[in-house]
Amino acid sequence: MQFTAGNYEAFMRPRPAEHAQDTRAWIVGSGLAGLAAAVFLVRDAGVPGENVTVVEKGRLPGGALDGLDVPEKGFVIRGGRELENHMECLWDMMRSVPSLEIEGASVLDEFAWLNRDDPNYSLRRATVKQGQDAGHKGKFDLPQRAQKDLLHIFLATREEMEGKQIQEVMSKEFLASPFWMYWRTMFAFEEWHSALEFKLYLHRFVHHIGGLPDFSALKFTKYNQYESFVLPLISYLTERGVTFQYDTDVRDIDFAHRNGEIRATAIHWVREGSTETQELGEHDLVFTTIGSLVDNSNDGDHATAATLDRGPASAWDLWKRIAAKDPSFGRPEVFCSSIDETKWESATVTTLDERIPEYIRKIAQRDPFSGRVVTGGIVTAEDSSWLLSWTVNRQPHFKKQPKDQVVVWVYSLFVDTPGDFVKKTMAECTGEEITQEWLYHMGVPVEEIPELAATGAKTVPVMMPYVTSFFMPRQAGDRPRVVPEGARNFAFIGQFAETGRDCIFTTEYSVRTGMEAVYQLMGVERGVPETWGSTYDVRVLLEGLTRLRDGEKVRVPGPEPLRKRLRRRLENGEVGELLEEYGVL
Repeated sequence: MQFTAGNYEAFMRPRPAEHAQDTRAWIVGSGLAGLAAAVFLVRDAGVPGENVTVVEKGRLPGGALDGLDVPEKGFVIRGGRELENHMECLWDMMRSVPSLEIEGASVLDEFAWLNRDDPNYSLRRATVKQGQDAGHKGKFDLPQRAQKDLLHIFLATREEMEGKQIQEVMSKEFLASPFWMYWRTMFAFEEWHSALEFKLYLHRFVHHIGGLPDFSALKFTKYNQYESFVLPLISYLTERGVTFQYDTDVRDIDFAHRNGEIRATAIHWVREGSTETQELGEHDLVFTTIGSLVDNSNDGDHATAATLDRGPASAWDLWKRIAAKDPSFGRPEVFCSSIDETKWESATVTTLDERIPEYIRKIAQRDPFSGRVVTGGIVTAEDSSWLLSWTVNRQPHFKKQPKDQVVVWVYSLFVDTPGDFVKKTMAECTGEEITQEWLYHMGVPVEEIPELAATGAKTVPVMMPYVTSFFMPRQAGDRPRVVPEGARNFAFIGQFAETGRDCIFTTEYSVRTGMEAVYQLMGVERGVPETWGSTYDVRVLLEGLTRLRDGEKVRVPGPEPLRKRLRRRLENGEVGELLEEYGVL
């Protein structure tokens, strides 16, 4: 397998891999990584679709890419996906998947046209004092100490950041800045999360620093991610004969070690209550999704709080059983053993009449019924005890959603802190009580909140014990490589497999692991798209520097005569032109 950039590899079509016709592939998990592996097996490796089976514990595909209309409860979205143009593997896949909305177009075409016609940006990123603008005016307000912190972590080696928390390497000045508020609420980082992951995010998205305050860096789908991404993928795969085997809980995988090679030999699962074993033949492959950010998720409803499930978690238990068989298979306990540090809660609010949308319109400064961008991303109630954020994407967010309803997604990072209106933690609150707290920070008069929350909305809270588990501080080897050393017929995919070339908690990471797994095991004669290299582009770095300083120019140190002489030298060269173009000097 190789990594490549440019049109040469991107536009070429690989020939069918050796033994493609004889290969049978078993994919454990129908999340985005599993679906991507299936696409690349069929499209690029030439494996017949009928030779590919996706094994799924639940009754629906998509994993964390969900979007449901739950009877008696309402619409449910556990989370949303923030997308950008430089998700090279994702868009490489989606260019081949036909749109279900536009005849003759791909999902990529549909997505790109939508975001070209209706570009995303926010008109109000943060509020205080019950719905008033926070007044940051798009600035980061980073003091000198905080700027030095960012430079230090950017220049540090990966090894220097391993095992460390963000609060260990960043100062109080940084953690009190608007930049950290923008960052932590957008990406769901906590102060005790991995400094290494924070560093990787800085490198990966340095080209979007300027778009942090108004979300102009982001792009979104027309509907929820299940209808916009998962359903087209399922249609593409089923038309090519791929089998989806639901209600199948994979419990273990057997491996044989011999002469420095490791082969998967059997898969054990419980299918519709019966224990079964699938033996693996000479040309059989298995792609296993390890870990899960939505394992043991629990839904409440408008009258019932979601509960925190600390019990056995099948996805994590499977990885633990596998990891016990070889040191190179990772250390799942690093990620799944601290539920109080990896959990948070979200809620899906469906408005039932025109009263609440008026408050949305006031803050978003857009019509929520226009069918176009509304909030442009999350709005954070910066002074909320829960650190509550909420967003309204393009409406309708579900195809079957009534035209007079608005679907809102709400989440909080501090789920164990009492609220400002509802004097309870979010974890203790029913959907109605979460709605009350949200309405309070929207600026609804306090005397109207109880009645409006009771009759103007229907809310489904969801508690997720492992939703930020991949952000826990880690060391090299805690996540297994996509294809471990010596592996001949198996790979690990998903957010807890290590590629070393991208950052987690993105759709791109899931797709990349699926692509790398297929290309390595099948020997596909095409390069995996290289991670976008903005961190090596001096123009991007200069622009990021200028934005982090809120446009303040860098003052050249030393006596004035020396500064003038240096400026004259710079003005006559290409470096000086660059520094001037990007507002550094």
